[in-house]
Amino acid sequence: MTSSIFQLAYGYTAKEKPDPYFDAAHESDHNAARAAMITTFYVNIFPFLNYIPEWIPGTGWKRTIRAWRKQKDYALDAPFRWTQDQVRQGTNADSIIADLLQDQGITSGLSVEERDNRLKELGHVLFSGGTDTTALLVLSFVAAMVLNPDVQAKAQQEIDLTLGSGILPQISDRERLPYVNRLILEVLRWRPVLPIAIPHRCFQDDVYRGYRISKGTIVAITRDESVYFDPEKFNPDRFLDPHVPHAPVFGWGRRCARTLELYGDVH
Repeated sequence: MTSSIFQLAYGYTAKEKPDPYFDAAHESDHNAARAAMITTFYVNIFPFLNYIPEWIPGTGWKRTIRAWRKQKDYALDAPFRWTQDQVRQGTNADSIIADLLQDQGITSGLSVEERDNRLKELGHVLFSGGTDTTALLVLSFVAAMVLNPDVQAKAQQEIDLTLGSGILPQISDRERLPYVNRLILEVLRWRPVLPIAIPHRCFQDDVYRGYRISKGTIVAITRDESVYFDPEKFNPDRFLDPHVPHAPVFGWGRRCARTLELYGDVH
């Protein structure tokens, strides 16, 4: 998955293992996840600790954060510079960053430094948002197949009857495999990736469109029994009903994940 995302973002393919760009990107995400945990550093609980001089015992976390920031800067900068060099030499492969570097219209009005910083962040966001999320979804799929062998058998039968035994589906076969498509939709609904992210809950009593939401409430939107009958059951055929909506795992509106169309095509 890392290789696919790097090709999409930078046009880069790993030449060796371990790969410095891949490893740096993974390490940066790992450090960011640790930093976001409130118990990792006391300063997350007591912000005033940020103003204590570094020479005082117990402030080693400041050196750790500084090292993590330096590592993050490398993770963002190194693959971007590689793609930039490829563009200058005219040897770049197709990629999002390469296309944006060559599209003067999109980046007009920005200084070179600001443009580069934005593209660095974009490249890393594509990596961060497209690796763990997809890998976790694959794990959910495997779990669903283990727990529901009848569903697995039905999907395999559709593939074998439509394409032939031992042939893997291609994107062009998508319309010919309706049950497999419903299975994917059900994986997205049954175990969406979102719950493993930073928890979101209502921090005060609220009323929204006539609904009273108590403080501390966490809403499981893919478990609404009025929308999804028997929501804990893994049932791809629920989507035979055109009134059953797809799970909104990519969000809505301006906050909608822009990988929605790509994800649907690839998976």
